[in-house]
Amino acid sequence: MGLLSNKVDRSQIKAGDHIYTWRAIYSYSHHGIYVGGSKVVHFTREQDTSSSMATSLDSSIGSVCQTFPDCGFRLPNSGVVLSCLDCFLAKGHLYCFEYGVTPSVFLAKVRGGTCTTATSDLPETVIHRAMHLLQNGFGNYDVFQNNCEDFAMYCKTGLLILDTKSAMGRSGQAASIIGAPLAALLSSSLKLLMPGPVGVATAAAGMYCMSRYATDIGVRTDVIKVAVEDMAVNLNWEDPCR
Repeated sequence: MGLLSNKVDRSQIKAGDHIYTWRAIYSYSHHGIYVGGSKVVHFTREQDTSSSMATSLDSSIGSVCQTFPDCGFRLPNSGVVLSCLDCFLAKGHLYCFEYGVTPSVFLAKVRGGTCTTATSDLPETVIHRAMHLLQNGFGNYDVFQNNCEDFAMYCKTGLLILDTKSAMGRSGQAASIIGAPLAALLSSSLKLLMPGPVGVATAAAGMYCMSRYATDIGVRTDVIKVAVEDMAVNLNWEDPCR
């Protein structure tokens, strides 16, 4: 992996790795945990069997895999899915998410959703979390608060946000979506102070990078380590007295 790309070969990934692939002409990425044996556990929207509409991701997951009979396994009313690596990639390239990067490397990344300053737990712990959530779910899918990247990052770190009403989850990809227009809006007010378009562009880029860094779980102060067995209670998915 390099500064500009986290692209890897299949032979380079190991069980417990957080992997991802770009979709829809690099407009967004889909994330999961590689658990070995060419299998990936990942998080998607729950399938709506009453609707004929489906995204390209949903249709690839729902199709019949000719290689692995259990590919596409998920429990009812759950968005956590076990897929083979081929179906997860859906003909896209393979990338490996980086953990424990320095702030300078994090800020140098053009797009969010590729790395974090937070450190990863041991592979066996990561796999245990992923397989537990496959059997117990990960709550309701939300593109900003609880998406596939949030799922993979929790499996790797065990970190959850204390304020469940927060508008932003752990996802660096979501931070980029919000951070870019926010930086452009804020930098527009600096036009009167900057000598030219280069200065404005530089200010916007700086604000964008810092907004991503401020939401990274490695530097946030509103996160807590939660055991996967306690997630349902911590996120009010079930009655703790039951």
